[in-house]
Amino acid sequence: MTQDLSGSADLHAFRSHTCGALRLEDVGANVRLSGWVHRVRDHGGVLFVDLRDHYGVTQIVCDPDSPAFADMELVKSEWVIRIDGVVKARSEDSRNDTLPTGAIEIFVREMEVLGAAKELPLPIFGEPDYPEETRLKYRFLDLRRETIHNNIMKRAQIISSMRQRMIDAGFFEFQTPILTASSPEGARDFLVPSRMHPGKFYALPQAPQQFKQLIMMAGFDRYFQIAPCFRDEDARADRSPGEFYQLDIEMSFVTQEDVFQAVEPVLRDLFVEFADGASVTESFPRIPYKEAMEKYGSDKPDLRNPIVMENVTDHFAGSGFKIFAGMIEKDPEVRVWAIPAPTGGSRAFCDRMNSWAQGEGQPGLGYIFFKDGAGSGPVAKNIGEERTKAIAEQLGLGDGDAVFFVAGVPKNFLEFAGSARVRVGDELGLSETDGFKFCWIVDFPMFEWNEDEKRVDFSHNPFSMPQGGLEALETQDPLTINAYQYDIVCNGVELSSGAIRNHKPEIMEKAFDIAGYDRQVLEDKFGGMLRALQYGAPPHGGIAPGVDRIVMLLCGEPNIREVTMFPMNQQAEDLLMSAPSDVSPSQLRELHIRLNLPKE
Repeated sequence: MTQDLSGSADLHAFRSHTCGALRLEDVGANVRLSGWVHRVRDHGGVLFVDLRDHYGVTQIVCDPDSPAFADMELVKSEWVIRIDGVVKARSEDSRNDTLPTGAIEIFVREMEVLGAAKELPLPIFGEPDYPEETRLKYRFLDLRRETIHNNIMKRAQIISSMRQRMIDAGFFEFQTPILTASSPEGARDFLVPSRMHPGKFYALPQAPQQFKQLIMMAGFDRYFQIAPCFRDEDARADRSPGEFYQLDIEMSFVTQEDVFQAVEPVLRDLFVEFADGASVTESFPRIPYKEAMEKYGSDKPDLRNPIVMENVTDHFAGSGFKIFAGMIEKDPEVRVWAIPAPTGGSRAFCDRMNSWAQGEGQPGLGYIFFKDGAGSGPVAKNIGEERTKAIAEQLGLGDGDAVFFVAGVPKNFLEFAGSARVRVGDELGLSETDGFKFCWIVDFPMFEWNEDEKRVDFSHNPFSMPQGGLEALETQDPLTINAYQYDIVCNGVELSSGAIRNHKPEIMEKAFDIAGYDRQVLEDKFGGMLRALQYGAPPHGGIAPGVDRIVMLLCGEPNIREVTMFPMNQQAEDLLMSAPSDVSPSQLRELHIRLNLPKE
C-alpha cells in the first residue's frame, strides 16, 4: 500500500509522496521524495537514478541543465537523498511495466544528501549470492534486498492474519513469562543467573507449555499467543538456533477432535490466503503414527510424493532369495518392505538407486523391474515368476515400473527406507513440486525405550493424556500405550505438535513413575502444575504451530534465515550485535559467578 504525504501546499520536510506512489495522473505535480539510491546510470551525460524506499522505486532524471546536476553526479549506491522535482510521463518506448511507477519519472530541480554511504560490503542491487557471514554481519544491508525485504513483510502479514483468525475463532491473546524455571524435559535451557538469589537461575521458556495449561486451570477458556521460545540446540535449516516463534494455543473442555476442528480451518485458510494460488489440502487426513512409519518411513511424510511403501514379507518367506528368507526365518521381527517405483523400470535406474544406497552406507538395494509382462533382475530370478507376479499385483505395478526392497527389523531401517522413498519420487519426477499437502499424524506412543539408560522414557510430551487413562498405565505394557498426541505436517515439514493434556494428578504421578521420575522430582520440577491439578482442572488440550516454518513454506524458502529478520549463524552467534559476548568482572561478581573455562 502506498502512502501520500502531501497534505498541504507546503511540502513535508522529507517527502510529499513515497517512492511507490506516483502515477500518470500525477504528471505536472511538484513533488518531494526521499529514499536510497538503488542504482545510477549515466546515459550520455543524462543521469538516471532509481530511488528506493520501503514502498517502491521511482526513476529520477537529472540533465546538465538541472541546478542539482553537479550534486547528483556525486551520489553513489545506497546514499540516502532527498529530491524535489516535477513529475513527467515517460515516452511509450521507455516505460517499465514491471514497476507500478514505471509510466512516470521525476525531473530533478533540487537534491540534498541526507546520509552518505561508505563502500558497500555487499551489493543490494541484483542480489547476488554472498557469504552468509557477510550477510549476517551486515544484516541491516541484507534486509534492504528486495527478496528478503518482501519475505519479512510477508511474515508480518501472515502473523497479522494469524492473529485475527484466532480472535475471530473466539480465542484470547495472553502473554506468559519469559523468565521462568528450568525444565528437565526437552532441549537444553538458556539459563539466566539471579542477582537477588545467588547461585540460583531462571530459564528462558522452551515453550509456554506449563503456563498455558495453568491458564486453563485458572478458568480462561481459549488462549493463544504468538510466543517466543528459547532452546539451546544446534541449528537446522528449518530451525534457528536459540529462539523461534510459535502460534501457541490451548482450549478447555475439548476432545482431540475439537482441537482439530478449531485449528485446521485457521491453518488451511491462512495458507489459501498466502499461497499465491497454489493448491492447499481441503480436509487434512489423519494418519496414525504406526501407519505413517510403515507407509512413508517418517512421521513427517511429504504427501506430494505419491509412493506408499508396503509390507511384502510373505512373498519372501521360504523363497529362493536366501538373504531375505534366512533373515525372516531367523528373526520373527524381520520385515521386507517394498518401495514401488512407477516408470522406473530400467536396469540403468535400478543400478543408480543401488549405487546411491551403497553411498548411504547400505549393502545395496534389491530390486525388480518389469518389462514384457515379466519381472527382471536377480531378485525376480531367485523368488520365481509366481512370487514376482504376486508382488506386482499387490503393488499395482506393470511394464515400465520397478520396485525396491529393504529388509530387517523395521526400527533399524525406517530412516533409510523413508529416504529411499523420497529419492525414488524425486528421481522419477513423481513428486509434485507445488501446492501444500497437509496431514495430521495421530496416536503417538506415550513411551519409548531409552537404550542409553536402559529404561522407559517419555517419547513425546510428558503432560499428555495416555489413551486408556490410569487403567492403561496400570495394566498395559508401557511401550504399547498410545497418547492423545498429534502433529500437523505440511510438505514433509512438521509444523506443530500438540496433545490433549493429562489433567488428573494421579495419572501424572503414575506416568512420571513409569518414566523413572519419583514423586520428589515431580514436586521439585513441576510443583506448580501438580498443585494446580489438585484444585479442579478442566479437561484441556492444545497445539503450537511453528510461525517461522509456516512463513518459510509460504515464501518458498529452504532456509529459515531467509524469513527471520535478525537470525544467528549455525554456531548460534549474532554477528551483527557480537553476541554472545564477554562481560566485565564486576558483572560476574555481582552475580556471584566465577568462570571455569575449558582449556584450549
